[in-house]
Amino acid sequence: MSNLVIVESPTKAKTLTRFLGGGYIVEATMGHLRDLPEKKIGIDVKNNFAPTYEVIAKKKDSLAKIKKLAESAEKIYLATDPDREGEAIAWHVKELLRSSNVKNQKSKNKNEAETNFKRIAFHEITETAIRDALASPHEIDMPLVDAQQARRVMDRLVGYKLSPLLWKKVRYGLSAGRVQSVAVRLIVERERERLAFIAEEYWSIDATFSNKKDSTLKEKSLENMCSQVTSPLLFMS
Repeated sequence: MSNLVIVESPTKAKTLTRFLGGGYIVEATMGHLRDLPEKKIGIDVKNNFAPTYEVIAKKKDSLAKIKKLAESAEKIYLATDPDREGEAIAWHVKELLRSSNVKNQKSKNKNEAETNFKRIAFHEITETAIRDALASPHEIDMPLVDAQQARRVMDRLVGYKLSPLLWKKVRYGLSAGRVQSVAVRLIVERERERLAFIAEEYWSIDATFSNKKDSTLKEKSLENMCSQVTSPLLFMS
């Protein structure tokens, strides 16, 4: 049996295939395989904001291919990116593949089959980094996955609840978002400050002074001038 390595990028998959050679099959998810539903909110607000996920329509073929490979894999290495989104993708992939992998591992129980999944992470695309990652797998970081899910839920709630309000009150087609709405607010506040600004005439002074040590002082700050000058003004320009 071969080992299955799952990454996000097809380009990265080609590179890892070259590094690992025989015994490993590398396949790319090309981003998330599942997400919240497109046409409904997909969040049970009354049940601890539990999200409902669906396989993304355009990723069904990719998922089918990965599932097929997973059925005969000895081990499945989840090598998605080492960040919040990558950790969530690794978790989603594991959830989607778990049943496929267990189904064909008839000699193993569910707990044993669970150990077939290995989370690995690397921060550079070199053969040494890949080999080191394979030698030191770890568990999926669930707090990081939860952080991604919280961000996704917030994005969905803000967008789905506020955007229709904008359509009714401002103009159809506008959208609200967890980040974009705050950014727009900051821009509007800054523009209001600019419009409210009243220009006032001001002068800048460049002066040259001499002190008791017969040295020259050049200052633009009146405060600095007064603190250093001990003799009358020679000239001002």
